[in-house]
Amino acid sequence: MSPTGPALTIRPVAGYIGADIDGVDLAAPLPADTVRQIREALHRYKVVFFRGQTLDHTTQIAFARQFGELTYAHPHDDTPPEDHPEIFTIDPRRFEERYGAGFLDEYRKRQYSYFDGWHTDVTAAVNPPAGSILRAETAPEIGGDTQWTNLVAAYEGLSAPLRAFVDTLRAEHRYGGSRPVEAGTDYAKRVNDNLLVAVHPVVRVHPVTGERALFVNPGFTSHLVGLSASESRRLLDLLHAEITRPEYTVRFRWEAGHVAFWDNRATAHLAPRDLDHLDVERRLHRVTLIGDIPVGTDGQQSELIAGRPFTSEHRVSVAS
Repeated sequence: MSPTGPALTIRPVAGYIGADIDGVDLAAPLPADTVRQIREALHRYKVVFFRGQTLDHTTQIAFARQFGELTYAHPHDDTPPEDHPEIFTIDPRRFEERYGAGFLDEYRKRQYSYFDGWHTDVTAAVNPPAGSILRAETAPEIGGDTQWTNLVAAYEGLSAPLRAFVDTLRAEHRYGGSRPVEAGTDYAKRVNDNLLVAVHPVVRVHPVTGERALFVNPGFTSHLVGLSASESRRLLDLLHAEITRPEYTVRFRWEAGHVAFWDNRATAHLAPRDLDHLDVERRLHRVTLIGDIPVGTDGQQSELIAGRPFTSEHRVSVAS
């Protein structure tokens, strides 16, 4: 195949983040120039969208591998599809079948989980994923949208004195965030048996673009290191408010065959919160690109506290 391909149609869809990409069949091997165009659009717009694709598990994995190596499905998922250990299926009914009805009730209250709440994927790992690719198999006719926010824009929107201060800070990230997972549940045991904890810079320098991005999120950031509990809570509340300002976000309406590809080093995202009262199905499949260890503005890397790097070799401990 020729290393060059036709120019893609790339259209920004919001002021700070997001672009639609047309003119490409993701199920086919891509020319090198097409891969380059998609990668450059991803770095510029942080999340890119493809509509009307015909991917299955195998072709989704093949598409993703043109951009890097893939992780295991998820740090706590022991049942990815047979012969496709890279695939993580997002379906609330699947989680309820595994952990019971109380799982959904508890994690709606906490504002985060496998499937809802503002978060950046798997930041509890010392090497959070570089990117994620999500495709819709089944999407409801109403509701179920996903939102993304630009963490570079959020950092740049801070005042200069506050940017200088947060440049110096580090934060702990763990499953459960600032509210420990409730003891005694099947999910709590799974989390504790597969513990991931890391300390990351609050401001991460992107390894490709060199941009600085706020690297905290409500889903996984437990506290700021070296600050009092009150100081940490109040400053995190401020930073979380900044990263979720509407002007930095984009909202995507899913249909079967749609695909979203986001830079996990420069975004956080919010899964839908409007489906609880609707009897609808929503089933999506995600693959995840292995990430590097974050580096702060001082050149210092993140620190592993518990667990091990999140790679294709990851396996889940399940108690009998």
